[in-house]
Amino acid sequence: MSAVNMNQEVFNRVVLEEKKIALVEYSAPWCVYCRRIAPAYEKFAEQYADKLVAAHVNIDEDPELAKAYQVELVPTFILYKDGQPVDRMVAPDSKAKIEAFVQKHL
Repeated sequence: MSAVNMNQEVFNRVVLEEKKIALVEYSAPWCVYCRRIAPAYEKFAEQYADKLVAAHVNIDEDPELAKAYQVELVPTFILYKDGQPVDRMVAPDSKAKIEAFVQKHL
């Protein structure tokens, strides 16, 4: 399964209520780095679909969600466990870096 697009409602249900492990990419359509990492993140999402929810939040459409988690640069990836952010990574340049980031928390 590919990464899902998340808005505030979906974020509240999946991350805060269901407390699923989730890796959320905060990004924007105008962000060159976001577009560059997108294919690698989609492959990661498919590979890790049985371990976590991989998602995107468009900061232009949901700025309050980005503000709540102090997202200042895009792409920012935040890993959530039990409804809480446990770690963040800004602008990874490869699928391997995304995997290494997540592996230390699984």
